[in-house]
Amino acid sequence: MLSQIQRFGGAMFTPVLLFPFAGIVVGIAIMLQNPLFVSESLTAPDSLFRQIVHIIEEGGWTVFRNMPLIFAVGLPIGLAKQAPGRACLAVMVSFLTWNYFINAMGMTWGHYFGVDFTLDTVAGSGLTMIAGIKTLDTSIIGAIAISGIVTGLHNRYFDKPLPVFLGTFQGTSFVVMIAFLVMIPCAWLTLLGWPKVQLGIESLQAFLRSAGASGVWLYTFLERVLIPTGLHHFVYGPFVFGPAAIEGGIQVYWAEHLLEFSQSTESLKTLFPEGGFALFGNSKVFAAPGIAMALYYTAAPQNRKKAAGLLIPAALTAVLVGITEPLEFTFLFICPPLFVLHAILAATMATVMYMAGVSGNMGGGLIDTILPLDWIPMFHNHSGMIFTQIAIGLAFTVIYFVVFRTLILRFNIKTPGREESEIKLYSKADYQASRQPITASTAKDIQRGQAAGFLEALGGANNIRSINNCATRLRITLVDMTQTQSDDIFKALGAHGVVRRGDGIQVIVGLNVPVVRDQLETLMNETLITEPKSMTEAVS
Repeated sequence: MLSQIQRFGGAMFTPVLLFPFAGIVVGIAIMLQNPLFVSESLTAPDSLFRQIVHIIEEGGWTVFRNMPLIFAVGLPIGLAKQAPGRACLAVMVSFLTWNYFINAMGMTWGHYFGVDFTLDTVAGSGLTMIAGIKTLDTSIIGAIAISGIVTGLHNRYFDKPLPVFLGTFQGTSFVVMIAFLVMIPCAWLTLLGWPKVQLGIESLQAFLRSAGASGVWLYTFLERVLIPTGLHHFVYGPFVFGPAAIEGGIQVYWAEHLLEFSQSTESLKTLFPEGGFALFGNSKVFAAPGIAMALYYTAAPQNRKKAAGLLIPAALTAVLVGITEPLEFTFLFICPPLFVLHAILAATMATVMYMAGVSGNMGGGLIDTILPLDWIPMFHNHSGMIFTQIAIGLAFTVIYFVVFRTLILRFNIKTPGREESEIKLYSKADYQASRQPITASTAKDIQRGQAAGFLEALGGANNIRSINNCATRLRITLVDMTQTQSDDIFKALGAHGVVRRGDGIQVIVGLNVPVVRDQLETLMNETLITEPKSMTEAVS
C-alpha cells in the first residue's frame, strides 16, 4: 500500500514541474507593468510596451488557469504501467466527460443537490469553468481522483483482447467506453458530496488562519519529514495548488495579487497570512549550505576535495532550484535522526520568519520562485521584510553548520569522507567522456549506456515489477533483491546513492531522472520483446 501511495505522490511531481517557468513568466510580466519598476509612460493602457507584456502575461497564465486539467492529464505519465501517452488521452476524455455530466446534472437537478448552476463562476460560488464547461470547483482534488480512477481502468483493461469483430474498440477506446459509464455515478456522487466537502475546506481554512505560527511549524515539519516516504506531495499539494489554505491555492492567489501586494506598503503577513504555508523553500536556500559545509569540514582532509565534488552541486541545486533530495539523501539513510533534526530546524526557521512578518510564495529555490516572484517584485515596498528574511536565514545557516558538525563529530557519524575509503561518484568511462566534446547524439548514447548499466545491475528486466521516479530518484519494486548488484556498481554508473528496503530499491540519479527512467523502460520493453524469440531459437 505504501509503495502505491509513494508512486502516486511521485506522479504528482510531473505536472508540478510546469509551474516554475510559468510563475517566472507571470512574475516578470506583472513586474514590467508596475510603474515602480518601469516608467509610467510604458505602463499606460495604450502603450505598445504594456500591450505586448500583457499578451506575454496571458500566455504565462495558461498553466495556472488550467491546473485541474493539467493534473488530470499529467498524473498518468507516472501512474500508467504501460502506454502512458494513451493513458493520458483516456484520462483527458474521461475528465471532460465527468465535468459535462456534472454540468448536465447540475443544470437539470441542481436544486436536489443544493447547487445553483445559474450563478456566475466567481470566487465563493463553488463553480468554475474547465475547458469551457461550467462545473463544480473541485480544484486539483477532483482531477487527481478522476485521473487515478481512469488510470486504474487503463492499467487493467488497456491490453484486454476482444473478439475480432470488436477489434476497433480495443485499447484506449475500450478504456474510454468503460470510463464513460463509470463517470456517470462519479458525477452524481460529486454533486451529492462535494458541496459538503467545500464547507469542510472553508472550516479548515479558518482553522489554519487562527492556528498562526504553530500551524506553520507543524505544516513545514510534516512537509520535510515525509520526504523519505514520498508523502510530502500530499502535504504541500493541497496548500500550494489546492484550496486547503485559500481558494485557488497559494501559488495562483499570490500570482493574481502580485501587483497589488507589490504596490502596497502594508505588511505582507497582514495582506497574505496564508503565505506562512509557503515558506518551506527557505530550508532549501539557507539550510543546504550549512549542511553541506558541515559534511565537508567533518570529512577527512584527504577526502575533502572529493566530498566537495559531491556536496557543491547538491547544495547549489537546492539553493537555486529547490531540489534538496540529492543532499538530504546523502545523510538520511546514514543517520535518520539527522534528517528528523533537519525537519525540526526547517520548521523552526519558517516559523521564526513568519513571526517576524515574512510571507509570500517561497516553496522553491532562488531562481525558480523566490527571486522572480518575491524578492524582485516586492523589494521596493517590502525591502525590510526581505532583509529580515535573509538575516534569519543566514543565522539558521550557521545553526545548521554548528549543530550538524557537532553531532557528526560527537557520535562519529559516517558521513561522506569520514572513512578512509574512496568517495567515488563516477566511473572511469564517465570521466573520459567528460574530457571529450559531447554532441547531442553522444550525450544520448551516454544516457542510454547508463540506463543499460542500471538495468543489468537491477537483475534485468524480468526482475523489475514496477518502476517510478520522484524528483531525483528511481523508485523500483523488484522480484528478488538478491539478484541486484552491489551499491558500488550503481555508484560507478553515476548514481549518487542507493537505498534498499524490502523488495524496493531507490537509485538516486539526479535531476535527469525522468530521462533515465524513459531509457530504462524502453530497454525493458525491448528486452521483454526479444527474449521469447531468443528462447524459441535456442529450443529449435
